[in-house]
Amino acid sequence: MFKELDPLLHSELRLAVMSILLSVDEADFVYLKEQTRATSGNLSVQIDKLNEAGYIEVERGFAGKRTRTVCKITPVGVKAFENYVESLKSYLKL
Repeated sequence: MFKELDPLLHSELRLAVMSILLSVDEADFVYLKEQTRATSGNLSVQIDKLNEAGYIEVERGFAGKRTRTVCKITPVGVKAFENYVESLKSYLKL
């Protein structure tokens, strides 16, 4: 029987954001936008969804006069990502 895939991580953009955040200590919005090639609006919505789920932490502040949004993956997010990968592996073991 196939394991259920986390619908929150099954989105291409949310999965990309989580993958990036696993490989860095933190990433700002501009970096995530460049790496994912997402629109600002779509990326913002997806970051909010991951934040609401507790998968990432979001810090909003200022760098000079500009706003700066920084994202970090949480331990809950790491565990959810690991579970997602394990579930995907079960699909490959036909």
